[in-house]
Amino acid sequence: METVTAIKSKMSALLAFAFSVFMSIFSFAQDTAGGVVTTENSTTTTTEWYANPVYIIGGAIVLIVIIALIARSGRRD
Repeated sequence: METVTAIKSKMSALLAFAFSVFMSIFSFAQDTAGGVVTTENSTTTTTEWYANPVYIIGGAIVLIVIIALIARSGRRD
């Protein structure tokens, strides 16, 4: 029985390693030459919402709060 547990543990570690390697490959494969997307008009310049760091930081804070609430709801004291 210890062998099965050891194999499951090794397979879990291998899967986590493979996932992290593939995600790093995908992240390095992104095109960085484009930069910030702006559309220029004769009177105004608009920037896409996803290029604004305020939205990225706000989204990260909301995600952390949601994860904290989910983790806290698992405990029944």
